[in-house]
Amino acid sequence: MKINEIPTPFYIVYENRLRRNLELINRVKREAGVNIIMAFKANALWRTFPIIKEYCTASTASSLNEMDLALDCLGDEVHSYCPAYTPLTINRYLEGSSHITFNSLNQWHRFKDEVIKHNSTEGKRHVSPGVRVNPQCSVIETDIYNPALPGSRFGVTADIIGDRLPEGIEGMHFHALCESTSYDLEKVLEAFGAQFGKYLPQVKWVNMGGGHLMTREGYDVEHLISLLKEFKSRYPWLDVILEPGSAFTWRTGDLITSVVDVVENQGVKTAIIDASFACHMPDCLEMPYKPAITESMEVDTSLSTYRLGGNSCLSGDFIGDWSFEKPLEIGDRLTLEDMNHYTTVKTNMFNGIQHPAIVLCRSNGDCEYLRQYTYEDYKSRMS
Repeated sequence: MKINEIPTPFYIVYENRLRRNLELINRVKREAGVNIIMAFKANALWRTFPIIKEYCTASTASSLNEMDLALDCLGDEVHSYCPAYTPLTINRYLEGSSHITFNSLNQWHRFKDEVIKHNSTEGKRHVSPGVRVNPQCSVIETDIYNPALPGSRFGVTADIIGDRLPEGIEGMHFHALCESTSYDLEKVLEAFGAQFGKYLPQVKWVNMGGGHLMTREGYDVEHLISLLKEFKSRYPWLDVILEPGSAFTWRTGDLITSVVDVVENQGVKTAIIDASFACHMPDCLEMPYKPAITESMEVDTSLSTYRLGGNSCLSGDFIGDWSFEKPLEIGDRLTLEDMNHYTTVKTNMFNGIQHPAIVLCRSNGDCEYLRQYTYEDYKSRMS
């Protein structure tokens, strides 16, 4: 099956692009001497995991569902972090995790006895507990994705910890990046070292969180490697962990749609597509950002220029503007680029709109369906 034979809308993931990213990530892991694990919050297309497992079998999970999917489809090294565990979930996390990070000292004190009991039980795998810390260093411009905003609910500040970490804590976790550069990481590491460096002799590992977009074109990979090597040279006893999400699947897939109508109102032309920004590309509205379209060009009002409207009844289900060399017609296909990471995991079925199929394009150009959705998928989500 070839791409032009597949009816729209559909997400497509390219094996060769995925392998390109995985090879670069493995290079950083090897040369810097760190552990790089995959964040499920950015990618959960488990039918692609046979490819990913050739390079990486460790992951980070922020829910029991993500943890169980990791155990079922990727590997048993699962670093769990949840903003708040409960008496109903803590023991399940301990059964499935290799590492577990607590968001607050309250959470640690509440559940430390369960951790101690689990780790002292014969036959149980040791789960290494850590605490998330907040270096209060903002390098992200978009507030909704900034975990270091003043008053953030994420992590413990140094003044709360005091002179020593609580007995039993084996690691520290910080997360302050989002699609960021190695120079952003350098700033955060300076803040982390200044505030939390005194605690490092007490722990075995440091998790530097996600947001390391090392597979983006122009990212200074050499600087990242040298930065990590220098950190490890100062703290050679530490296991250093990075858990990027976007970097694994950055620019590995697109959303292919078709124009189903063109409407004009008060001088604005809108090309309505058979997909939805609200349902199938929610980050475009949350961020917000305008995705690239392969078939479009720089906005030029002297050319055929359109908004793109989704096929839901949400008034705000549109983004614009795009220009094209010739007027769009019903049936024209549009390629909305880079719609894999943080896209397929965030879709919804608002309005009962059918979910796009998911397709894998093999390195030889052959395509196969990973999943096609039906009415039963919508019905089964409702009561």
